[in-house]
This record gives sequence, C-alpha cells and structure tokens, in this order.
Amino acid sequence: MEITFLGTSSGVPTRSRNVSSVALRLPQRAEVWLFDCGEGTQHQLLRSDVKISQITRIFVTHMHGDHIYGLMGLLASCGLAGNAQAIEIYGPPDLADYLKACARYSHVKFSNRVRVYGVNPGILYEDEEFTVSCELLKHRIPAFGYRITEKDRPGRFNIERATALGIPPGPVYGQLKRGETVTLPDGRRIRGKELCGETETGRKVVYCTDTVFCESAIDLAQDADVLIHEATFAHQDAQLAFDRLHSTSTMAAQVALGAGVKQLIMTHFSPRYAPGNDIQLDDLLSEARAIFPHTILSRDFMTYEVPRRNINREIIGVV
Repeated sequence: MEITFLGTSSGVPTRSRNVSSVALRLPQRAEVWLFDCGEGTQHQLLRSDVKISQITRIFVTHMHGDHIYGLMGLLASCGLAGNAQAIEIYGPPDLADYLKACARYSHVKFSNRVRVYGVNPGILYEDEEFTVSCELLKHRIPAFGYRITEKDRPGRFNIERATALGIPPGPVYGQLKRGETVTLPDGRRIRGKELCGETETGRKVVYCTDTVFCESAIDLAQDADVLIHEATFAHQDAQLAFDRLHSTSTMAAQVALGAGVKQLIMTHFSPRYAPGNDIQLDDLLSEARAIFPHTILSRDFMTYEVPRRNINREIIGVV
C-alpha cells in the first residue's frame, strides 16, 4: 500500500500545492483508489507515477469545490482515452446529481462504465482483501471520513515441512495456506495454521478532511497505521478553525493521540502559511509534534509506503 499526495492545499491551489486529492496504490492488484478529486487532479496524476488507467474507485469526502471540481474532467478524459476499466465512485448523496448535471450539459456519456454510490456511516465496500468504512465528520456541509482496512493474511506457508509430512502438492496446499484443517486420504488431520508462519496483520489507513475536531474522527482512526488528517490552521488561529469548522495542527495531533495511530500525516494547509509569512508550515509541524511526535507534513507528489506491523516507518519518496 502506497499513498501519493496529489494535492495538499486547502480552498485554492498555490504555486507549490494543488487542492485536495490522495491516491492509494495497491500494487498487489494493480489498482489505484483515489480520495477526493480537486481541480487539476488529472494534471497532477500525469506528473506523478500514478497510472490513471489503474483507478478503479474514487471516494469523495464532501461536495465543496476544492474536493470535487476535478472529478468530471478526470472521468471525461478517461472516457475519451477509451479506458475500459469500470470506476466506482462513493460519496455524499448529492454527488450523483452533480455528476448527472455535469454530464448532461457537457454532453458526456458514461454508459455503465461509471457507477456512483451514496454513502452512509458504516461499511460501504468489502472484498476478500479490504474493507472500507466511513463516518460523518463535523463540517459546514455533510463530510465523511474514510477508513481502509486490509484484512489479516495467513503467514508464509512452510512447503518444506509439508513435503516432509508427505502431504501431496495440489489444491490441498491452498486450503492449508488459508489456515484450514484438512483430512488427508490416509486419515491424518493436518491443521493449516501449524504449517504457516505468524499471521500478517492487515494495515489500516484513515483519511479525515474537512472537519473540526470531533469524536467520530477518533473512532474512525482507532489503531490506524496511517492517519491522513487536515490541518488547515495553526493553533493560534483556532478561532478561525472553529468558525469555519476546520482543524488546527493541534486538533489533528489530538485525534492521532486519542486514536492511538502509528503515523499522522497532516494535509489541507491554508495558503496563509506560505514561505515568508510570519507563521509557516514548520510551525504547524512543531505544534503537532509537541502532542504527537510521529507527525509529518504532506507535500504534493510525496509518496509514503504504509509499512506492515513491526516494520520501521519510512518515507520512500519526497519531491
């Protein structure tokens, strides 16, 4: 699982930061899941190593323009490119009406290639490898945070031991790899768990923006390996955060601390903290680290590989 930040500014783009979008790459299945799609996201994708043709799911937090204005353009470009890949889109109930109106007046036809689902708190998607759930956050309009949970996997199957036990290769190996108990033709019962190493704990990634500090964000982020949380304002601008229902750096850190996450990555920064101003983003980082030391700042095109449990955290690429 690799996270690539395509846009880390709030409200409007700047020279160095585009508006909100985050790509979650799943190399084991050659898929990309996109979270939010602000204006210019497809240009950011073209400048990154993320392949547009691998996008299979898009999750939208809320209906503000800096999170959705790039969605219609991206979908239209995918159609013009002849991408046969189906795309499932999840978001607030109004999202389907918005896309229908855009398609109607721009004369774009999606056919059955694009499917849109309105979300409610709880599990909204599940397959054999992942579960995606959401919770309602606290913003000026309905906004959802998303949690991606990778399911636990059996540890490495010990083929050498299986061979020594005289277990014939074939479909039975698949059953044993899944940890099942199998009865062999000679009557022996073999427990698959005894032939597998330690279970690989699934990773958990949580994305929370836009929101002021709220308990539902803490609930959603419980024990996450990575929490991506907005930090629009510095602590001294807390009144602005409360007025506009956004978070400060310290609010993001408090969510991370309360949820017991492994790594906090802050994003969605106000342009007011640009280099040369009295308060800069390094100040927001210091504020957050005073509460939650395992905090870093996101940057456009930064890639973060989500480590498995008991593996040291590492940023594999920063531009």
